Amino acid sequence: MLKTINIKSSSRTEIINITDNIVKILKDCRIGSGICILHVPHTTAAVTINESADPDVVMDIINKLNEIVPRDSSYRHMEGNSDAHIKSSLFGPSLTLIIEDSKLLLGTWQNIYFCEFDGPRNRKLYLKIIS
Repeated sequence: MLKTINIKSSSRTEIINITDNIVKILKDCRIGSGICILHVPHTTAAVTINESADPDVVMDIINKLNEIVPRDSSYRHMEGNSDAHIKSSLFGPSLTLIIEDSKLLLGTWQNIYFCEFDGPRNRKLYLKIIS
């Protein structure tokens, strides 16, 4: 089963918690056991899993990424978004999640995040659910 989530980012670099969106889709699909593959079909966005208890973690990630991969550098790519391509490559376009007893097997502090590196934009995230 293939599902799509539409995501609207509001800034150039943004890490958006999408866990509730995914949990709702899985609940509606009534999958007891299986896997859920998340895939971002964009070259300047990504997905990741990280801590959700402290919002400073997300800000620290964004700040460190901008320090490591600055927006303005001597990039050759003419569109002016090479930093976004590099950042998305560091995180990656896909995640595989385990579903057991109709629930995602995430750690206590883990949540799923959509990472925008070239916004604001309207984006898509594909979920392939296999029972």
